[in-house]
Amino acid sequence: MRFVAVAALGLLLLGGLVRKIVPEHPNVEPEVAAPDQILDFEVLYRDNCSGCHGSNGKNGPAPPIGDPTYLALADDATIRRVASNGVPGIPMPAFAQSAGGMLTDKQIDVLVTGIRSRWANPHALDGANPPQYSVQAPGDSVRGANVYATYCASCHGANGKGGTKASSIVDSSFLALVSDQGFRTAVIVGRPEVGFPDWRNDVPGHPMSNQEISDVVAWMAQQRPKFPGQPYTSSSKAGDSR
Repeated sequence: MRFVAVAALGLLLLGGLVRKIVPEHPNVEPEVAAPDQILDFEVLYRDNCSGCHGSNGKNGPAPPIGDPTYLALADDATIRRVASNGVPGIPMPAFAQSAGGMLTDKQIDVLVTGIRSRWANPHALDGANPPQYSVQAPGDSVRGANVYATYCASCHGANGKGGTKASSIVDSSFLALVSDQGFRTAVIVGRPEVGFPDWRNDVPGHPMSNQEISDVVAWMAQQRPKFPGQPYTSSSKAGDSR
């Protein structure tokens, strides 16, 4: 009996020890939010936008959506439309689920609101009379050649193939990646982080007019080849044994 009592006591003590080591209700890992439930701007922007537009809306290969001048010209409806539907023909994809993307309308709204609240500056234009962000009527490429010579050639070279200050803007692959609106946005907003001035500062004291911007965009668009890139020559086709 004594042995049995001692054994029973041992089992009770062991059971208590086990309960201390392994709780009856172990901690449960917090649930991971489903992708369509994430409403944190930092997460949404990092995962969907920063790779092209830069971690702070600048310094990426795509237009600087964090630039205050850009945000002073592009309203929320424009940013929402582009984010939702993308831009056909260039690498900007559609992000809204309604257009084949992965983000809900609420997530798109979080991005639009976050971009505006973080990077917009109500004084960005300093009382200037800005050109229109977009236009329906195309410019005149003949006049655009003269506009280019006045405002752009000093950096990009007389024929647009690059100069001492800036690279080529008539490279066929580059032209294939930029829409006409992308050209217009670049001319108006510039890229201050890389020394590319906005429409007010190409020629100090002589800001570009709305028509001049339309015309130089037409000139740049005219340089875009029908089939961009570097096609194989006849001789290279004949020598290709693959």
